Amino acid sequence: MTSASKTWRDRAGRAVLPLITAVLFVLLTGLIDGNPGVGTDQWLARPGHLIANAMPGLMLATLLLTLTRRTWLSFGIAFLAQGAVFAVSAIKVKNLGTPLLPADFGLVGQLSNGGLSLLSGYLPRQVAPYLAIAALIGLVVVLVRFEPPVFARRTYGRRIVATFALGMLFVTLFAGTPGWAKIYNGQRLGMMPWSPSENAGYNGVMSNLMQFHLQASRNKPKDDPKAALQLIGDNDAALREHMAQAAQHTRQPPDIVIIQSESFFDPSAVNGYDADVAPNLHRLTQQGSGGGLHVPTFGGGTIRTEFEVLTGLSLRYFGNMRYPYLDLHNQVVPSMVRALRSHGYDTVAVHGHNPNFWNRPAAFKAIGFDRFVSRDGFPADAKNDGTYMADSAMTDEIMAQLPDAGPSRLVFAISIEAHGPYDGSDNTNVAERDAIPVPAGVEGKDKIEWQNYVYHMHHADAELGRLADLLARRERPTILLFYGDHLPALTNTYNHAGFRDGQPFDTQMVPWVLVDAHNDGPPPVHGDMASWMLPGLVLERAGIHDDAYFALTQVLGGQLAALTRSPDANTAAEDANTKLTDTAMGNVALLRLKNKLDPLLARYALPDAGIDVARQPGDAEHDAEAGAGQ
Repeated sequence: MTSASKTWRDRAGRAVLPLITAVLFVLLTGLIDGNPGVGTDQWLARPGHLIANAMPGLMLATLLLTLTRRTWLSFGIAFLAQGAVFAVSAIKVKNLGTPLLPADFGLVGQLSNGGLSLLSGYLPRQVAPYLAIAALIGLVVVLVRFEPPVFARRTYGRRIVATFALGMLFVTLFAGTPGWAKIYNGQRLGMMPWSPSENAGYNGVMSNLMQFHLQASRNKPKDDPKAALQLIGDNDAALREHMAQAAQHTRQPPDIVIIQSESFFDPSAVNGYDADVAPNLHRLTQQGSGGGLHVPTFGGGTIRTEFEVLTGLSLRYFGNMRYPYLDLHNQVVPSMVRALRSHGYDTVAVHGHNPNFWNRPAAFKAIGFDRFVSRDGFPADAKNDGTYMADSAMTDEIMAQLPDAGPSRLVFAISIEAHGPYDGSDNTNVAERDAIPVPAGVEGKDKIEWQNYVYHMHHADAELGRLADLLARRERPTILLFYGDHLPALTNTYNHAGFRDGQPFDTQMVPWVLVDAHNDGPPPVHGDMASWMLPGLVLERAGIHDDAYFALTQVLGGQLAALTRSPDANTAAEDANTKLTDTAMGNVALLRLKNKLDPLLARYALPDAGIDVARQPGDAEHDAEAGAGQ
């Protein structure tokens, strides 16, 4: 009887310890998550939300328990892994105002392609967090050595079965199988799909990740040719008229220089900031064309704006394609680059950084660039300003890439000098930086970040002026387009000072300006646009009028431009007519990306106008010359 009682107590003890540890795990998960909706104080009011938020970590801990047979070790490792996810999410919230999302895990593969050096700049500079991590790792090592197992090594196959079952459960979790929606659906937990930040605040980081992962798994956009056909037919007359009017402007094919300026915006948009730190932008906008630009990202995600400018495709229509160069697997992408190549242009991309970051070599090949000049292609003495390649060095490289004879050329240049973070002083003229004014009430770290940013964006403005002057002296006609890819992630300053238009920071526009160096193109235009409208504008200014899709973006862009926003911003309101047009344009964009749109445009838009549709590459002979050699 005594032996049986002892055996029962041993078994009960082995069962109770993991259960108690699991409860502690759930409570501590709420503590380190940091979001109020799943805080430890919500245990009695919302226990299901706390458990759901801790579920992936609990599963990992249980899987490790079947492998190691040690409770504290298993839950400790799972807690460390979960803590790392929370820490990365907190860093992203601090810098970009939005939590970690499933698509962000795609960046893990970019760490070896220059991403580690770039992203590590956002890690804490204090020693304390790293000491805490080291202490936790040391504790895990101690547990490995001294913690006794809670059950026998041999369990007659039960451990193997449990490990396999938990492993398969993890596979279904990562695959986003519908069964998990019973735990993470919006009816059970509540969900705000329009705002990941609010949703994470209500449900926690892990639940937020799972909800958006499940949403992405089931929301695959499908094209509707009938809806696209209806939109084209409804706009047939306007499209023909637009293309016919554009075709009246003929000219010698100009060289085209496009500058995507890192984090460039006009600081005078911030309340109370009257310093003119972008005089060249203002001067050239008055002389040429320009306005505000709606872009599909805030604080980062450069390739989102870049993709839209190169292709004329709005990312709003591609659902879960958050990082297009990582998510897109097309061998041939219809683009402005390919349209220019079909008119005899040489096409070159220039970027003074690691070429492999964001998977640009493969993406540029699909988009159609002939060459990609990256950091190693710059002169050895090209200087940095701050952490990254100076904009002045990029200007020099652009001029080196422009020929005085031969075919016309497109040079698409991506700057990086003004890339964050903005709390360092490496390779910086500190006296110049410290003389920069800041918005009233901005102090401490936020003041330094503002001054560092303006220091670099002012250099971008100076190089814009220098480049425009250099291009004006060339004998060959040249078009210069300059735009910002997104606002810098200075969220504390934005929240403190606000913007003159009263709108939130994640819906603010960046500037665009287009200058015809010899003033021999169509009359200037001014107004707000979306980034996906720019390629159509550039082609028309260059005298290329035979691509009906790009013409359609100009016809419908005014109605749809303001819908372009960061994916984490609140969606713009749409009336019924705009919603109908928007949905139909989404089908047009999906067909365009699949190279299935041209037959519809050729049949319904152009025959009576006597204008040929530009053939989008997709034929075998064009696939073979996809370009983007290094």
